[in-house]
Amino acid sequence: MSEAVNLRVCVIGLGSMGFGVATSLLKKGFKTCGYDISAETTARFVAAGGKGAVSPAEAAAGADVVVTVVVNGAQTEQVLFGKGGAAQSMSKGGTILSFATMPPQMAEELAQRAGALGLNYIDGPISGGAKRAADGELTIMASGPPEAFNHVRPVLDAIAMTVYELGDRAGIGSSFKIVNQLLAGVHIAAACEAITFAKALGLDIDKVYEVITASAGNSWMFENRVPHILHGDYSPQSAVDIFTKDLGIVSDLGRGMTFPLPITSTALQMFIMTAAAGMGRDDDASVARLIAKVTGIELPGQPEAA
Repeated sequence: MSEAVNLRVCVIGLGSMGFGVATSLLKKGFKTCGYDISAETTARFVAAGGKGAVSPAEAAAGADVVVTVVVNGAQTEQVLFGKGGAAQSMSKGGTILSFATMPPQMAEELAQRAGALGLNYIDGPISGGAKRAADGELTIMASGPPEAFNHVRPVLDAIAMTVYELGDRAGIGSSFKIVNQLLAGVHIAAACEAITFAKALGLDIDKVYEVITASAGNSWMFENRVPHILHGDYSPQSAVDIFTKDLGIVSDLGRGMTFPLPITSTALQMFIMTAAAGMGRDDDASVARLIAKVTGIELPGQPEAA
């Protein structure tokens, strides 16, 4: 392990997921440099024992592994290849671990640009949420050349409980993640619809949660998101805007393939309406707040919906 922790690692994007990734690396003994567009967030990482930087290029200077944990493909491209980007300053022969959800074709294009600079690229979208990121227990749906996986194995072991190696080229990992996001978004929208419907029926929604989580209608998203609604706490664990983006990618892919996605389309519109109502940066369980506003029911902590 001592040789492994000598890998120079940088994490770009220290949001709720990226901060957990970066601190998990610190806990495993990696000397880790972090960068975030928010200087305050970078300072918080420094306070946790990491090294901070004022640009992606500075953070990645001489790095063997660059981990990008940003919102989408456009941001990934910018922090890697834009002005002050990380790719030009990292160690030749190094590996980029790209964790953002993006269209598969874009992942392929980024991998080609990395290869032209003598860098490996792993297309590795993540799943698990902020808590599992902080605990080093993410699921990673990854694809890329075998030599790249061998190079970054110690890093993956430090931040993930499960790493699926899904193919030898970029784009495959993103395709798997898109299927996951289709299901996740639909399940969140369905959970919000179900719990607000229960409220409209005059049921004790705490008891509904207890019963449904022990019944066949349960889903991981119902079990995970409905407590946010019961507590009236919409602090963003995963924001509404994430699913307007991700289900938008699913919808675009389906349209390009002439593949019908009617349930996805309905869920996407629910997230878009929630964002349009001013809740885009709030927790994705805020879809329930939108339904409450439309129907006039009152949810915990939301008396204005009455």
